[in-house]
Amino acid sequence: MSIESKLPNVGTTIFTVMSQLAAEHNAINLGQGFPDFNPDERLISLTTEAMKNGHNQYPPMPGIASLRHAIATKISTLYGQHYNPDTEITVTAGATEALMISIQALVKPGDEVVVIEPMYDLYVPAIELAGGKPVLVQMTVPDTPEASYRIDWNKVEDALTEKTRLLILNTPHNPTGMTLNNADLDALENLLERSPFFVLSDEVYEHIIFENKPHLGMSSRPKLASRSIVVSSFGKTYHITGWKIGYCVAPSYLMKEIRKVHQFTVFTVTSPMQVALAQYAADESTFNGLASFYEEKRDYLAKGLASTKFVPYKSNSTFFLLANYKNLSHESESTFAKKLTIEHGVTVIPLSAFYMHPESKSANNHLVRFCFAKQPQTLDNALARLAVL
Repeated sequence: MSIESKLPNVGTTIFTVMSQLAAEHNAINLGQGFPDFNPDERLISLTTEAMKNGHNQYPPMPGIASLRHAIATKISTLYGQHYNPDTEITVTAGATEALMISIQALVKPGDEVVVIEPMYDLYVPAIELAGGKPVLVQMTVPDTPEASYRIDWNKVEDALTEKTRLLILNTPHNPTGMTLNNADLDALENLLERSPFFVLSDEVYEHIIFENKPHLGMSSRPKLASRSIVVSSFGKTYHITGWKIGYCVAPSYLMKEIRKVHQFTVFTVTSPMQVALAQYAADESTFNGLASFYEEKRDYLAKGLASTKFVPYKSNSTFFLLANYKNLSHESESTFAKKLTIEHGVTVIPLSAFYMHPESKSANNHLVRFCFAKQPQTLDNALARLAVL
């Protein structure tokens, strides 16, 4: 027997493919975006303590109250936007669930969703599962390693139609490290004034922005917040990607619909971790020092790559940086990344994998993504292998 696939164009993700290749060839994995070090011992202790104290049964559907209040306080302090923890904040099974349930709640068959390329690989399948149509707008590729990818808002405006339901943004941006600036927010506000779409803003790297620059997300402006769902991740902030805990915030009229999907997707999220995070996240120092922590790692990897034939591009945020490999090969990004793993023992992710059509010419700019959320020894070992290319 066979069935008609609801996602006929979806196969195994590039992250799984490359990580499997890394394991098969004993390669150093700088591809998939996870730290290879443990979280703070205090957070682990708080979790163990929560388990011992009996927090092992179902917590409330939207998340425990103390954690939702901690999230509300953080957002109010950092961005000035006040979300009601009872009606406008939901704790989710990672940012992945937050993104999925937001799309399922808002997008109906026939709706169009504008997505910025390069993009995180969840967006398009989630739109298609909801019966929506993804409309892709490519970012402008930087001319020099010191420049950054940028959103062309004229192209975004051209992509809007009467069927546009949602615009998905990712800032700070994975995989390019791009961050939005005030001119970007001005442009977005102007579009929202003229068109009745909503914004789904994936902001999981909100605390990892370099050069002491602030995070300019949707919660930083009331007009944007009133039409936006904002998604974030404790996994990215606290080096606990395997815990799969995130959250989304939105005006109550949107959150009401999002929670309807959430309760029939996972219902609620692991209890002891929520209790621990509510205590841990109340201390601002647990996230305020994150940018400098990763900035040091970024600089270390960039300096090391600069001594090889790779040309590192400036990363403004996240724990990723791009590097150009034209001095080594003119192969497609996918072919080069696989060969680098198999023949030289270092795994990266081709930037083309973040495009709808990864083999197209516009998706291939001789760029690969390195993850620097690694221990110094891991980075040193990888750089030693790259230095002989």
